[in-house]
Amino acid sequence: MLDPIVAFFTRLFQWIGKGIGFVVGVLLWPFMWFGRWYRVKGWIIKLVFGAGIALVATLYLFFVYTTQVWTNFDPNYVDAYNHENRNRSAGELQVSAAPAPAAPAAPATSDNAQASGAPSSSVQAPATGENRTCGTSLIATVAADLTDFNVNQNRWISSMLVYKLGLFGISWDRTPWMDNKASFQRGIHEAIRRTTIELADNMGRLRGTSRIDANLQDARGNAQFDEYTWYIGINPPGPKTPTPSYYRRIISDLRSFNASLERCDAVFDARADNLIQYLDRIASALGGTSAILRERAENYNYGFFDPRADDRFWFAYGQLYAYYGLLAGAHADFEDVVRERNLDQLWKQMEDNFKSALRTQPILIANSAEDGLFATHLSTMDSYILRVRTNMTEIVNVLQR
Repeated sequence: MLDPIVAFFTRLFQWIGKGIGFVVGVLLWPFMWFGRWYRVKGWIIKLVFGAGIALVATLYLFFVYTTQVWTNFDPNYVDAYNHENRNRSAGELQVSAAPAPAAPAAPATSDNAQASGAPSSSVQAPATGENRTCGTSLIATVAADLTDFNVNQNRWISSMLVYKLGLFGISWDRTPWMDNKASFQRGIHEAIRRTTIELADNMGRLRGTSRIDANLQDARGNAQFDEYTWYIGINPPGPKTPTPSYYRRIISDLRSFNASLERCDAVFDARADNLIQYLDRIASALGGTSAILRERAENYNYGFFDPRADDRFWFAYGQLYAYYGLLAGAHADFEDVVRERNLDQLWKQMEDNFKSALRTQPILIANSAEDGLFATHLSTMDSYILRVRTNMTEIVNVLQR
């Protein structure tokens, strides 16, 4: 009685095997054809094509390595700044007495003068003058460090040649492979781009009316540069300055601003309305990301077979990774405002939600229905974003009273 059932499953697996073999054959046919063509050619053609194949293989191997190794990735990187104990707002003036210079000792004129106990002419001059320093901006420091993490400690993936070529012409963003790190980096850079705008237009100017700081203006312009430019482009055709070169300038721009700020040669306007606007801008950006996650989760819930779920997830993760540090910087830069409005507890709740979100690091991203068998990582990330936005709204409401 079991023979028909066994025969059915035998035929079924044979059909499946033939189907898999056919697909593999179609995929391998171009390589097999090229191998036959290559074997019958002369040594010069073999040498040229062999070198080309070796170069392409090396580029792809290097690309795979670069996309899979995340140097200095640390969701707890904010702890190193110790921002809660800084107790000094950005731009806040601090005056301290300058150390008194010691006058050089006069040489003894004779042995008799030393023996007689005559008083020494080495007398310290009284302190003259004072040291004036202003608090630096931790927002600017974190933005510079995150950019350094993106383009120096790691390679910027989105403008690499192999990333631009894609997988046999298919964009890596439309495949389940090799795009997670690129999406994560772009999420970080979105936060940096928005922050440089706020620094240049509001926080780095006195009540938004004074002259824009040159360093912040340069940082804002460099942050707007296209994310995908390689050394050669086609629109228009010709040599280009690649994306990482522009982003590296952001680091020097922001650090130069902080150096000027420390000398009190620049301005940081740590007012409540500037903080409100910064939080509103971040909440708006995260709201857009939340809408993208929600739309993808509702309309493309294919479980582990949604090729765009991973880049959506890691872009959102990169945003939260960056905004966690930047808002820790805002906590320190607007320290007087936070303390006066008793916002420390609300701010801590927001940072705790950032930490919880950044602990979500699945190996494979699943985009399933909320009542499905598999995990629904996009909805999970969306829920953390909504919690953070709720905390921001509460902080803004307190600041607006």
